[in-house]
Amino acid sequence: MILHIDGIRFAEMFTSAAAAIEASRQPINELNVFPVPDGDTGTNMSLTMSAAVAGLGGADAHLGSVATTVADGLLRGARGNSGVILSLLFRGFGKSVKDFSALTGTGLAAALAEGVDTAYRAVMKPTEGTILTVSRVAAKRAQAAAAEDTSFEFVLQEALEAAEAALEETVRQNPVLAKAGVIDAGGKGYCVILDGMLRALRGQPFAAVPVETGRRERADFSEYSDEDITFTYCTEFIVVRSGERDIRKLNAFLESVGDSLVLVDDEKYIKVHVHTDNPGSVLEAALPYGQLSAIKIENMREQHSQKVIENPPAAEAKRSVAEPKRRFGFVAVCAGAGIEGVFHDLGVDGVISGGQTMNPSTEDILKAIDATPSEVVFVLPNNKNIIMAAEQCVPLSEKEVVVLPTRSVPQGMSAMLVFDPTLDAGQNREVMLAAVSGVTSGAITYAARDSEYDGQKIREGDHMALLNDRLLFTHSAADFVQTRLADEIAKTEPSFITVFYGEGVAAEDAKEMEDRLRRRCAGAEISTVDGGQPIYSYLVSAE
Repeated sequence: MILHIDGIRFAEMFTSAAAAIEASRQPINELNVFPVPDGDTGTNMSLTMSAAVAGLGGADAHLGSVATTVADGLLRGARGNSGVILSLLFRGFGKSVKDFSALTGTGLAAALAEGVDTAYRAVMKPTEGTILTVSRVAAKRAQAAAAEDTSFEFVLQEALEAAEAALEETVRQNPVLAKAGVIDAGGKGYCVILDGMLRALRGQPFAAVPVETGRRERADFSEYSDEDITFTYCTEFIVVRSGERDIRKLNAFLESVGDSLVLVDDEKYIKVHVHTDNPGSVLEAALPYGQLSAIKIENMREQHSQKVIENPPAAEAKRSVAEPKRRFGFVAVCAGAGIEGVFHDLGVDGVISGGQTMNPSTEDILKAIDATPSEVVFVLPNNKNIIMAAEQCVPLSEKEVVVLPTRSVPQGMSAMLVFDPTLDAGQNREVMLAAVSGVTSGAITYAARDSEYDGQKIREGDHMALLNDRLLFTHSAADFVQTRLADEIAKTEPSFITVFYGEGVAAEDAKEMEDRLRRRCAGAEISTVDGGQPIYSYLVSAE
């Protein structure tokens, strides 16, 4: 049995766990049975782990130093509820061992217990049959095991076995899981992480799937000088990194607006080369990743020139936090140009692109908060899976941050409508929460795969109606689902209704949805807005 580990061994174990969770992300996603069957728990946990691996850098023999680096990377890279809870587990772990140069089984048991305590304290309403339960059972068994044998390997092995046994019980502890007949996705991810660490400890590191570490070889841009011209502008620039933000979203955007894409991701810099017809949108998409420098845009229809990687200039001094120019500011999370425009009209300073299946990280939200020129920043997550990530920004920001637990876009907009600048932050929070409680949020989306929830069989491609996050019904006919949702909204006797129609929905089709509501909600003032949101064909706000 291995008696203890140092920082170098811990880094190897964590990297192995990240590789294991990456390889298991899709099976874990398949366990996610939220009413909209999108499945993103595995993805969120993988991205969270990868962010921490990217920040490990060189080996450090001091166990506490490595554990602290891991905890910081996880917190800033946390995505979705599962990612935030995972970061909390390791945050407590890191705090427990910060002064240790090495770790025995006794120390491991204490650290696992501290991680569980940290996570439970941060979750306002802990739900059993989840990753919380699995980690708690594992920590409890680790403490008992340490009393039997203080070797690190023995305690970790016992913790893993207890976690796996607890995972099998989640299907009977959580009503949602029981109805779907599956184990908990987050709990499964936690078991995969412990298993990956134990395998590495025993000299069997999991490496079947490469882990994105944020480091790539620099590209030779000269090879692109003789390419056929499909897009007009050759756009190149360097991003001086201001964090460990995952670059895959930027990569996907660049691929959608151009070709000949080369994205070189170094530890400190991101170098971009792309041929596009809209260089402005490319630069705007890169701004959240850091300061832009060495920008070069050439019209390839007018001239050709050899492209080479330039030595990045020294980063200019940059204030990371905007100076306050007023008392209050606002940050909102949403998706869709139309919805984003409404939030700006209501006074929101910063809008973060995100929502269902697109959970921004704690670092994404923190950057938006720091960029807001106010003393107090109200944050509107507008999705239940983003609330916890937003709450982690409170102790990280130099500003006073007030997170309103808005679970939908309509709730966020209603909160903004009642904000009163003559009141203080606490009074406004109460007023805004009261407004949120009076909002009925309807939505129509589609099923990404076959599933079953709350006794209802869901088939891939079905239209689905939700009311306040609750699945109402599904059907293959869109008009049937729209009519039923209108009937349910009418029961609330609303005075004001706003319909946001999503991308791919024609204006005339949206008018039919509006007409259905008018026929059933006599006297209500109804307006329709091109929200442009993905995932949801319609979002309906009723007050």
